[in-house]
Amino acid sequence: MLKFILLGLLVIVVVFVIVVATRPDHFRVSRSATITAPPAVIFGKVSDLHKMQEWSPFAKIDPAAKMTYTGPDSGKDASFSWVGNSQAGEGSMTCTECQPNELLGYRLDFLKPFKGTNQVEFIFKPNGDQTVVSWTMTGTYNFVTKAVSLFMDCEKMCGPMFEKGLADLKSQSESEAHK
Repeated sequence: MLKFILLGLLVIVVVFVIVVATRPDHFRVSRSATITAPPAVIFGKVSDLHKMQEWSPFAKIDPAAKMTYTGPDSGKDASFSWVGNSQAGEGSMTCTECQPNELLGYRLDFLKPFKGTNQVEFIFKPNGDQTVVSWTMTGTYNFVTKAVSLFMDCEKMCGPMFEKGLADLKSQSESEAHK
């Protein structure tokens, strides 16, 4: 009887390892919004890391998180780090690419609850009197994060947060553009 239980557990472990190993190595989460404001207005709210905290849903997870800013306030090499509660975790974000009113690229480094490095990109495309803003995050999974992704899907966790952030960015940008 004990042999059957151990054999059953071994089969479960082997199946679990195979399932985890066959999961994708990369992830991509992306959302877009059309905002009735010129790219320059929106770009300013995304490139300035202090202003980003006003609309970012991630900043609202722990409003008491300790924020430290380094480098310029906006654009290439602008950076901030945070230490927050267990939900907010700990990490940093640094602007790695800046094409004014067109593109912002960030390196997002998480230290807690899991270590990881992701790439974040904002693209601004004018469309008449509107701007289409796309917010994308990409990254890689190691074996442990692949296993975690079986239970905590990055798309399901981050996608709605991106939607909320873009809605707040839209509201603030349109309000500013109409002044």
